[in-house]
Amino acid sequence: MNLSNAGYRNSKSILFQSVIVFFAFLITIPLIIVLLYIIEKGVLQVNWHFLTNVPKPVGEKGGGIVNALVGSAIMVGVASVMALPIGILAGIYLSENSKSKLAYYSGLCVDILQGVPSIVIGIVIYYWVVLTIGYSGLAGSVALGIMMLPIVIRSTEQTLRLLPPSLKEAALSLGVPYHRVILKVIVPCGFAGILSGIMLSIARIIGETAPLLFTALGNSFLSTNLLKPMESLPHVIYYYATSPYDDWHDLAWGASFILLMFVLLLNIITKVITRKWKIQL
Repeated sequence: MNLSNAGYRNSKSILFQSVIVFFAFLITIPLIIVLLYIIEKGVLQVNWHFLTNVPKPVGEKGGGIVNALVGSAIMVGVASVMALPIGILAGIYLSENSKSKLAYYSGLCVDILQGVPSIVIGIVIYYWVVLTIGYSGLAGSVALGIMMLPIVIRSTEQTLRLLPPSLKEAALSLGVPYHRVILKVIVPCGFAGILSGIMLSIARIIGETAPLLFTALGNSFLSTNLLKPMESLPHVIYYYATSPYDDWHDLAWGASFILLMFVLLLNIITKVITRKWKIQL
């Protein structure tokens, strides 16, 4: 009787494992199809000329996306400078004061902000910034920075909460001031986890189009002035893909390939960092 029950349980376990493996493989099929299609369409468009030249006027062949590459890099960089210090400090506060009312309501606001559609953030920044200084890379950076905040805050908070309490207790028992314990012990121990959250937040915003339509607007020329309209990879993909010209469609596929590879690279780096961090813990 026991042997039959054990055999039934083993068969049931194998069946459920097979179902889980099947559905795990099934959900990767759409991703594989999208990846292969974009690679097929875009990889042939990528060359040195494509990466180092600005777009050509309608009717002229060639052209590139260097203005979009530079614009995206500048806006993401400025957004990171604005969002990372605030996000990391807020995450430290939430992890250290999880039982306070301020931490509870702050965490609730972070969760709500994380669920706000990106186009809504773009509209808000349009009324806050664009109507004041005009369309600009700075307005786009502010919108992207707001989108980064909840990811950085939550990743920092969850990382620091997973650290053993004995680390802080040992440092405090030696007479180290509280602020130095946080800056010299707690944050360095959780740095890999915080860094993985930063990478995820960058991967999250690098492909956003909606907020940039209302803020950065776009620019056909290479511009590094944050107070002027600035091009970005998502916007150039949107603009070229909706155009009636086949040459611009090719540029859109090439830009899509570059953006996809960059996001994949960031996600792979994040996975490697997270795995190394978990092993260390």
